[in-house]
Amino acid sequence: MEEDLFQLRQLPVVKFRRTGESARSEDDTASGEHEVQIEGVRVGLEAVELDDGAAVPKEFANPTDDTFMVEDAVEAIGFGKFQWKLSVLTGLAWMADAMEMMILSILAPQLHCEWRLPSWQVALLTSVVFVGMMSSSTLWGNISDQYGRKTGLKISVLWTLYYGILSAFAPVYSWILVLRGLVGFGIGGVPQSVTLYAEFLPMKARAKCILLIEVFWAIGTVFEVALAVFVMPSLGWRWLLLLSAVPLLLFAVLCFWLPESARYDVLSGNQEKAIATLKRIATENGAPMPLGKLIISRQEDRGKMRDLFTPHFRWTTLLLWFIWFSNAFSYYGLVLLTTELFQAGDVCSISSRKKAVEAKCSLACEYLSEEDYMDLLWTTLSEFPGVLVTLWIIDRLGRKKTMALCFAIFSFCSLLLFICVGRNVLTLLLFIARAFISGGFQAAYVYTPEVYPTATRALGLGTCSGMARVGALITPFIAQVMLESSVYLTLAVYSGCCLLAALASCFLPIETKGRGLQESSHREWGQEMVGRGMHGAGVTRSNSGSQE
Repeated sequence: MEEDLFQLRQLPVVKFRRTGESARSEDDTASGEHEVQIEGVRVGLEAVELDDGAAVPKEFANPTDDTFMVEDAVEAIGFGKFQWKLSVLTGLAWMADAMEMMILSILAPQLHCEWRLPSWQVALLTSVVFVGMMSSSTLWGNISDQYGRKTGLKISVLWTLYYGILSAFAPVYSWILVLRGLVGFGIGGVPQSVTLYAEFLPMKARAKCILLIEVFWAIGTVFEVALAVFVMPSLGWRWLLLLSAVPLLLFAVLCFWLPESARYDVLSGNQEKAIATLKRIATENGAPMPLGKLIISRQEDRGKMRDLFTPHFRWTTLLLWFIWFSNAFSYYGLVLLTTELFQAGDVCSISSRKKAVEAKCSLACEYLSEEDYMDLLWTTLSEFPGVLVTLWIIDRLGRKKTMALCFAIFSFCSLLLFICVGRNVLTLLLFIARAFISGGFQAAYVYTPEVYPTATRALGLGTCSGMARVGALITPFIAQVMLESSVYLTLAVYSGCCLLAALASCFLPIETKGRGLQESSHREWGQEMVGRGMHGAGVTRSNSGSQE
């Protein structure tokens, strides 16, 4: 006993601030109510400063508390082999999503010529995919909150894979219209992979990892265009649809390796499963588990729409819906405008062409040329620098300012398109505009899972994704129909929308930079976030380890 007490005296006693917790007040520190007092052992706590969200050192994993939460465990275990595997798997889902979206710009003109479709049927073929995504996004979010992230993601991927393959065998237009709509219904659940991914990431790595996952989106779009260059001339669009489903097939096979989110398990009262998942991650990463007992959160009603409109999150939800709407509206609008602008040479040429050229027959068509594919490829490559710029500024400026900056630059580039510039300058402006609007999308994907508690995180992301699909559904009528009457009005609509989205980003009440993920909507942590976001003052939390 004496020997044990002697060894205990030699150990430094340290204290750490919990993830997502504001600094304790001086009165709390002075009172000593949080200190550990042992007879014969010095009671003064040695403060240890951690660099900008750094994880607690492994040798001090939760040494002074007899309880811990999932957030504490994720921070203590850190980033390792498990997260690398999860990054690749989540990236596959994003790559598959990007390929299914990019194929729309290749499939539509091909069927327009091959099946002699009128223009409105070609446009409907694109719109029906977004209708499916819009109608299902909230449903997949609700399923993920009610039955688990893994369950919702697995069902949506298998659904998309099944109907994606069937699309390749569609005999007539009506069949492919229905099947592509069902594909869109399944794609609406793919963003839930970000929810699952974010819940396994330590705070310091979260923003960078989610942004780097977006690289897989860019890879998917580039790969789809490259695949079309080789497949379309020789094998045709049916083989392109089949080969485009390969990443989905790989993900469907590998997703059975995925564990369920430990945060979800704790929230739903399944403590043993959560502990088993955390131990598995700790073993793979070669890191120790925190000491003590895992706290079970209050079992809440999960996946309820009303939880998105509580006083703490009402304005956040409404502003995020508009931000996501503007992101998709502008992103896909720019994609559709690019072909028109490249074919005309500049905005002024489009204006004069609309006045001088008679309307062409709606059945007239042109197959995509090699030059068209190269234009698609070059504009798609702009998303890579968009990822890098966003990655560099998001932890420096914060999430809100990053989104505002991306929207503002896109709006400015849209206004510059009013000038009659040459092909090179036009390409540069389109390149910059697409880089930053994709960067805004990426910042939104970082911010949204961080701002909502575990009980509504999937539903929050799902409803935001649904609003994005509304924007994508509307944008063809602006970028194609309105463009016929006024190119300047079209550009003004996109510029004005993004300017309003920049203001909406600034008015978001919560900044999530440097914050942990909120576990429960009943904890004061959510109140602290709102308080700090609006007034700059945090609400402290006791050190008892309780979540209530």
